[in-house]
Amino acid sequence: MPDTFEIELTTMAHGGAALGRHNGRAIFVPYTLPGERALVRVTQDKTRFAFAEALEIITPSPARVASPCPHFGPGRCGGCHWQHINYASQLEHKRQIVVDQLERIGKFVAPEVLPTHPSPILYGYRSHMTFALAENGLPGLWSDDNSHVVPIDECHILSPALAEIYPKLALFAPDIARIRLQVGSDPADRTVILDVDGDGAPEVEVDLPISVNLITGDNEPVNLIGSPHVTYQILHRVFRVTAGGFFQANLPMTEVLVKEVMSQLGLSGAETVLDLYSGVGMLTAFVAEQCGHVTSVESYPPAVTDAEFNLMDLSNIDIIEGSVEAVLADLDSSYDCAVVDPPHAGLGMETLDHLLRLAPPRIVYVSHDPATLARDAQRLVRGGYRLRSAQPLDMSPQTSHIDVVATLER
Repeated sequence: MPDTFEIELTTMAHGGAALGRHNGRAIFVPYTLPGERALVRVTQDKTRFAFAEALEIITPSPARVASPCPHFGPGRCGGCHWQHINYASQLEHKRQIVVDQLERIGKFVAPEVLPTHPSPILYGYRSHMTFALAENGLPGLWSDDNSHVVPIDECHILSPALAEIYPKLALFAPDIARIRLQVGSDPADRTVILDVDGDGAPEVEVDLPISVNLITGDNEPVNLIGSPHVTYQILHRVFRVTAGGFFQANLPMTEVLVKEVMSQLGLSGAETVLDLYSGVGMLTAFVAEQCGHVTSVESYPPAVTDAEFNLMDLSNIDIIEGSVEAVLADLDSSYDCAVVDPPHAGLGMETLDHLLRLAPPRIVYVSHDPATLARDAQRLVRGGYRLRSAQPLDMSPQTSHIDVVATLER
């Protein structure tokens, strides 16, 4: 195969690159779109397929738009993948990727995948983001090929409240490995989280209206200045999140996520529900308001402490601290529904085996990767479930990341 050639791009692949074929081989080309013809050069040859860079867009797609960010593009910041695509097309590509993953990996035939729910905010939506350090000590994000950290002086998907303090982050650079910025629902509720490899606290002098927290090498949070947590209001409830804990970054879409989970659960008021990977108790709270009893399982101790605080007004919840696999091994109760919200890696085989043993009639799966959703859904279907529907949610506009809420029933 020649290193340079012209190619027609036909499909958007999982991961964000457009896909075409040359001499029978799949060629993945970032920063291009289906329907485009491009002159490309191979950058990685994997024998059965290859990755290439676009040297010239010969025939651009009508969906191509100009990016507002000077750091976006080949060889630059890898924080965004799709700023060159208009938003309507981003949404359709995400839906089609979910369909493709369910069909190819999950072996589903014509799965019901609904149109992607759009985000009401296309830029400035991230309420938290983690930055690495470049060689010059300035904060930045990893390059699109993960080879180095790209120093950036602006980020268009970062919340305006955080973008305001971002240029001053170099103050923390000498002593830390990573810097996380986080803001609550109140723009004044801002914190800087310093991630260090050891246990020692770096010397910090802050002339900013922010809190400062430290995450040590054993993943323990330490408050240095101000508050140890931020708070988020989602619909009618407020949630405390301690430094280092997980919470969705796109707050308006988090409300959409809650409503979608509740709609797919279809609770009537008396059900017993199992909530796995429950974090600070966000979904647990809304589920508990509409069912008989919730068993909530979370492994990260600070998140469990937050959940106990966030859910103290609800008496129909049991919060269990421990790994999902270990806790499920000891459960033998009957559940009407299960909510699972695993990390990108999805559910492990042990977790799937326990779910099949407990056999709740309905499982609502909150997925952060359609590939692992497809794999896990296939295993559940082999165990007696059927995939009812999948609803993609655009929690991360301008990127190729896709979240999905899917329902499986027995």
